[in-house]
Amino acid sequence: MGGKSAEREISLKSGTMVLNALKKRGVDAHAFDPRDQRLEELVARKFDRVFVALHGRFGEDGTVQGALEYLGIPYTGSGVMASALAMDKWRTKLLWLAAGLPTPPYELMTEGGNHADLAARLGLPLMVKPACEGSSIGMSKVASVEKLGAAYALAAQYDKVVIAERFIEGVELTAGVLDDEPLPLIRLETPRVFYDYEAKYFADDTRYICPCGLPDGQEERVQQVALAAFRLLGCSGWGRVDLMLDRAGDPYLLEVNTIPGMTDHSLVPMAARAKGMSFEDLVVRILETAHVG
Repeated sequence: MGGKSAEREISLKSGTMVLNALKKRGVDAHAFDPRDQRLEELVARKFDRVFVALHGRFGEDGTVQGALEYLGIPYTGSGVMASALAMDKWRTKLLWLAAGLPTPPYELMTEGGNHADLAARLGLPLMVKPACEGSSIGMSKVASVEKLGAAYALAAQYDKVVIAERFIEGVELTAGVLDDEPLPLIRLETPRVFYDYEAKYFADDTRYICPCGLPDGQEERVQQVALAAFRLLGCSGWGRVDLMLDRAGDPYLLEVNTIPGMTDHSLVPMAARAKGMSFEDLVVRILETAHVG
């Protein structure tokens, strides 16, 4: 938990809740912050396995996963390749498009690029986002050409690769995955411009609707699209797929989170609860999926 990414604060919240849940279930669990502790300590202290509750760079992007594999310590979540791919929204989209999976049209933005031409090709509004950040950090919804420059500058603070993606008007959904099985969909509603960092972790006016209200057949179809997107990247163990449902009822994949939040505002625990699984049950189930390679 913790780490040194821009999502450190959320990782500490997730890690604390996971740690407390493990202890409640009698697991001999301990906090470990790789920002302040050397990974060799995991071997020296003879830990059996690692529950990875790191978010963002240096924890969700394959780096810690590779180190743990080198050390031979089983860990939760996806492996090195899948973690790296899922963290990179651009390369994720390339794979989805190559496989015929639906994702919003997009272009890469460049400093000094012609924003008016880009907006004409993609249409407004647009979501502008850094390719390799999570928790909506550095992300903006842009409704006018004049604001694209500022949105690009914000995103470029977090990553040199910046994506402009057509905003899909409709219903925002998230699909949790646990041990290669989809969890019930959650519908997200926020009075904010979009489901941003504040809405995800701190706002009290974000609505989480589960059951999501879709007919059973449609929910199952969306779950299968999400599961196909998850599997295509090689993801395993657990995770979350975010998507939009347009006004015609067609799904558009946005991203995969290989280590979703585990805070009191988080979505995978909500979906698990809708399936009759307590937070403690969920944490232990995830811990049981720990692997090497």
